[in-house]
Amino acid sequence: MVKTQQFFNIKAKQRRSKPGEVPGTFVITENALASKIVVYAYHETHIKELETFHINEALEFIKEHPNNFYWIDIKGLGSQEVLNQIQQHYNINALVMEDIVNTYQRPKCDDYDDYMFITSRMLELDSGLVMRNEQLSFLIFKDTLITFQEDYQDVLEPVRVRLKTKAGGNLRSLGPSYLLYALMDTVIDHYFTIVNRLGDELEIVEEHLYQRPHKLLMYRILGVKKIMIAMRRAAWPERDKLIEILKKPSHIIHPEVAVFFKDAYDHSVQIVDLIESYKETSISLMDVYLSLMSNKMNEVMKFLTIISSLFIPLTFIVGVYGMNFSYQDPKTGEILPYNMPELYMPNGYIVVCLVMLLIVIGQLWYFGKKGWFKD
Repeated sequence: MVKTQQFFNIKAKQRRSKPGEVPGTFVITENALASKIVVYAYHETHIKELETFHINEALEFIKEHPNNFYWIDIKGLGSQEVLNQIQQHYNINALVMEDIVNTYQRPKCDDYDDYMFITSRMLELDSGLVMRNEQLSFLIFKDTLITFQEDYQDVLEPVRVRLKTKAGGNLRSLGPSYLLYALMDTVIDHYFTIVNRLGDELEIVEEHLYQRPHKLLMYRILGVKKIMIAMRRAAWPERDKLIEILKKPSHIIHPEVAVFFKDAYDHSVQIVDLIESYKETSISLMDVYLSLMSNKMNEVMKFLTIISSLFIPLTFIVGVYGMNFSYQDPKTGEILPYNMPELYMPNGYIVVCLVMLLIVIGQLWYFGKKGWFKD
């Protein structure tokens, strides 16, 4: 059965600077989560990990493990000190920090002298049919990758498992460039999971639509369409961002990683095609629903029209004889022959009823001959 209690929704947290503020100003909101920092110091044969809430401990951990690649994974944007320390230690432009905190950015890639700033939209559809739409920001240096996200939950755990367990692979040997690709590719691949689930939902809706059109099905179609539009807003800029990374050589990106970004670009093109296809499917299903409901309404109107048509001549007959013009003048006793002589006809009531019955039968025969009773 089609679910009737839950409908698709989109949960997106947005932070915007106040109008007129100085560019580069970023303000931490009250409901922002405290920044939890996980640092990975890794190379081909080894990996070290530190989890902390204090940025000084994270930076000291990096100093204690030199000559490695580093991934600083920051979950939660509620710690002003963490953001300030990152900005000062890595000499990050104030406009970049503003874009990290104001999490309504579209996927993009900005190239600076010593680093690149990249954003992605991380989408996740939970069991309650609510889609989380969060920003995932990257700062990539020659040997360091810093990621920022709003929540503690994400879709990046498979990359963490690979980084910890697969020694000697590209994830360890090609440094932050390949790690950046792996994280971005995981985000894009998760789009496929959402789209496939929405595709299954559309198939279920379509099956029930032809069996019994119902208003709840319309809500589900509109919910799918709403999520498809939100995904389209994320997938199209994601594709453009990857084109920009591929077309604009950077000393930050390892040369051997370019072919992997091409693969991620191919995935983004596929997801855009699927989103457009399912979006058109949802529009078609909505048109089918409206057509079915219109046909259903037409059937109701046809039935009511037939009933009304049957009663029109009957109403005329009883209306005429309801005028009650007297057949005889009560004062003089004179017969008035044109004033409804049928009123005094023996068995007149039965005759009129039979006449009305014959009229109804004749109308039903005529309507049937015209095919009004056919679907």
